[in-house]
Amino acid sequence: MAQEGTGLPPPVGAEPGSRSQAGAAGGSAGRAEPEPEPAAGLGWASCPEHGRELGWFCAAHRLPVCAQCARLGGCRAHRVTALEAKAADLRNKIVDQCEKLQLQSAAITKYMAEVLPGKNQSALSAASWAREVVIQRLIFVRNVCENEEQRLLEKVHTEEERTHQSILTQRAHWTESLQKLAALRTYLVDMITNVDDHGLVHAEQEIFERTEAAEGILEPQESEKLNFNQKCVQSPLLHQLWASAVLSCATGLEEVHVDEKTISPLLALSEDKKTLAFSPKKTKPYPDCPERFDHWPNALGTRAFHKGTHAWRICVDKSCAYKLGISYGSLQRKGPGNAARLGYNPFSWVFSRYDKEFRFSHNSRHQAVELVKCPTQVSVLVDLDGGEVLFYDPTACVILHSHREAFTAPIYPVFAVADQSISLIQ
Repeated sequence: MAQEGTGLPPPVGAEPGSRSQAGAAGGSAGRAEPEPEPAAGLGWASCPEHGRELGWFCAAHRLPVCAQCARLGGCRAHRVTALEAKAADLRNKIVDQCEKLQLQSAAITKYMAEVLPGKNQSALSAASWAREVVIQRLIFVRNVCENEEQRLLEKVHTEEERTHQSILTQRAHWTESLQKLAALRTYLVDMITNVDDHGLVHAEQEIFERTEAAEGILEPQESEKLNFNQKCVQSPLLHQLWASAVLSCATGLEEVHVDEKTISPLLALSEDKKTLAFSPKKTKPYPDCPERFDHWPNALGTRAFHKGTHAWRICVDKSCAYKLGISYGSLQRKGPGNAARLGYNPFSWVFSRYDKEFRFSHNSRHQAVELVKCPTQVSVLVDLDGGEVLFYDPTACVILHSHREAFTAPIYPVFAVADQSISLIQ
């Protein structure tokens, strides 16, 4: 046992657990008592420095030490306890840990026996419900699409019949007109060749009346009634479904890149070729070339689209001034005029933002676009065969604006930014 109040072992030579007895009966003063034997089962080893039994434990070194190490050696300033007491304390801690492990095992066993079966059943029920919801909703969507298909096909058939009937009516009218003109011409030729002067003069009034009737037959004029009206297939539902399907499909988006030869000196292109940033001081040392915009902060995509459906997506959450859309390759590149300004000429179609104002522009005609909130992303969808360009908010699944146009040349993606930056999303 450590000496009272010090935590030190008894003097060297004293038994652990007893005090030194100086001047004990039968012994001379100052003579050390013999070292005690270690308790049975402790198996104390000897101190390599002093050769004594390791009957004490140093808390600082976390090692067994002998009594001489504890009082006079390297552990003299440390807290020491009897090794037997330390072992007993450790055994108690192990017992406590075993009890905790037993309680933990019991809790796990109970969880596996009571909770997991219920969770499994709940998961099966939830999966069955989710599966049923998917099936029912798709059945509903399929039915709606089938009904819309039938309705639109009937409108197409009706419009086709109307157009065909108009053409037949026109054909009958002009056939009758041709017959009248042919009869009049035959009459006039006969009058010239077969009637003498007296008879010709006598028939002047009749000739005049017949000729006047022929003059009432007008020349054919272009009529919209003879053209198939494409608007008959316009359907907000089909429009929305088509745009959503194209833009939600991973293969529907194009790999669009910015053509570095076209970038305005007011713009900087990031190293990954995806972000265009505005810089009002024209600090970017781009070499001048015919393709480059030299005044407006514009840039074109590298690839031209000739036919089919194409889509790409742009992140616009950092910018309050940008333009996105398409243009012909013949778009003017030089100077401050409208010929090079996106949306102000016949060669470009753009959706733009200026602060909180959104609009669609083409050939200096601007149409305001009312939005509830500012989009963080804008997708551009162009159908060259169907003649349509569409701007879409993929996060809200909302068509921002659509415009129909009979494109007469290949189109390029076009970008402009006058605040912060915009980024292509691949």
